[in-house]
Amino acid sequence: MNGARRRGQGFIIHRREVSGVSGFETLDRPRLQVEFEADSELTDALVTRESNRNRLPPLVSDKLKTVVLDLDETLVHSSPSPPPETYDFMIKPNLYGLRMNFYVSKRPGVDEFLEAISKKYEVVVFTAGLEPYASLLLDILDPKGLISHRLYRDSCNRSSRGRFIKDLSMIGRDLERVVIVDDNPKSYSLQPANGIPIKRFEDDMEDRELEKLGVFFQRYCDGFEDMRDAVKQYWGGGGGDDDTMSTQPESSIISSQ
Repeated sequence: MNGARRRGQGFIIHRREVSGVSGFETLDRPRLQVEFEADSELTDALVTRESNRNRLPPLVSDKLKTVVLDLDETLVHSSPSPPPETYDFMIKPNLYGLRMNFYVSKRPGVDEFLEAISKKYEVVVFTAGLEPYASLLLDILDPKGLISHRLYRDSCNRSSRGRFIKDLSMIGRDLERVVIVDDNPKSYSLQPANGIPIKRFEDDMEDRELEKLGVFFQRYCDGFEDMRDAVKQYWGGGGGDDDTMSTQPESSIISSQ
């Protein structure tokens, strides 16, 4: 498909069917010095790039920077039936011909975080979740339309190990002006310098990770032309907590990263 779909359906970069579930391995690292295995995984992902890429629409302003956000375990946590004791809302997507119930808990501060960063940045959600699931969830999570664009699983590259990799070079934005926030560092392994690892969210209602990120985006980034320098100095220099790097595997029918 050439061009982009309407906002509610997301933008498709790769038109290919993917299936399967895979987690990721624990990384030993000093702060942000992430080391990836010396294998063919990234090579395989690079080979899958297509010459004719569908990109996001042009920016409304060349001065605008882009914040790419993961969805599951970064902005929300969802689980299928039976329902947990507490949750914020429920969605009923049709997945593989089956109507399923998912109970969604919002990460503390997510509403305020989206409201704040959308005033200064282009906000893109890039998830390895299936579109029927993620689109319904985002319609409820973002009723004001603060998220400019949505990218789903079929916009990811698929590695030889079954991981879904989010290739930021394919979204049509200058990488100097892009940051991705994700609980899974493997998902941005093609552009690790652009990545901010965030602690995996499940049910900790005392979580304050988005509050910390808000300070970074609202105050710290203004002095940097290259967002990768801001990431390196803030997180590499101790601005972020050591425990923000996720060390747990993720395995889900809706989001396999």
